[in-house]
Amino acid sequence: MASAREMRLRIRSVKNISQVTRALQAVSASKVRKAIAALMGTRPYATKAWQVLTHVAGQPGRSNLHPLLTTRETVNKTLVVVISGDRGLAGAYNTNLIRFVLRKFSSYHTPVNYIAVGRKGRDLLIRRRLNVIADFSNLPAAPTFVDVSAIGRLAVDEYLSGNADEVYLVYTDFVNMVRQDPIVKKLLPLEVESGEGRVEAFDHTKHTSGAYTYEPAEREILDQIIPRFTALQVYQSILESQASEHAARMVAMRNATDNAHELVDELQLQYNKVRQQLITNDMLDIAGGAEALAKATSNIGGENG
Repeated sequence: MASAREMRLRIRSVKNISQVTRALQAVSASKVRKAIAALMGTRPYATKAWQVLTHVAGQPGRSNLHPLLTTRETVNKTLVVVISGDRGLAGAYNTNLIRFVLRKFSSYHTPVNYIAVGRKGRDLLIRRRLNVIADFSNLPAAPTFVDVSAIGRLAVDEYLSGNADEVYLVYTDFVNMVRQDPIVKKLLPLEVESGEGRVEAFDHTKHTSGAYTYEPAEREILDQIIPRFTALQVYQSILESQASEHAARMVAMRNATDNAHELVDELQLQYNKVRQQLITNDMLDIAGGAEALAKATSNIGGENG
């Protein structure tokens, strides 16, 4: 059994760790509120952008309207944009995301290249010797559309240049503070027939189809709105992932703080037992010494008598 001094040092160490985890929990709670506010603030714009895109691209001959709407007959290369976190201490958040990616694409029917958004995802992908063609790490705590638009542009350029015949987006969907689900979405070519899971799905109200007039021309509008909406989906996914990461970190730090308190209680009980045993041993030594002294005194008195 450890000595009383070792027990005291361990209790002090665990208490210090609990203070750190409690502080990180408070910081994550503040960040997740801001991330949720940013997430909710972009949803109305993303919903309306999707409605306009669906209306324009739903016209007859959509495959001839824009290259990003054209489904290629043969798929030879696949590009996957993986959005993870830059920091750890978020429980199994990053690990679960990469496991989800490997489960979906490790045995894919075509060669797969990756764009890593987030340092943790990049490191895990490279560690598994996967082909990471681009890395976007250390994004701002509150990224703007301008900060992340390069990711969407790169995905569009890879598709238009023929380096990828399809592009998928993998991120963590923020459901609530205790649930964050990994999701894979097809980013390119755009599939306007089905809106399941895309940003327009956040608006559950029914909309009537209106008659729109587009100027200067439909093709010119598509040239602007389709690449922009592709980047907007990436931006929305990053906001979802950031909210999920902060929520996962807050829960992980709360659990760590609770575990530290429980460990301190257990260590304190063990320390009390050790201390009680030491006191008992000291009292036994004193009693034994007193008894030995009494016997020695008695023997001396008998001899003198």
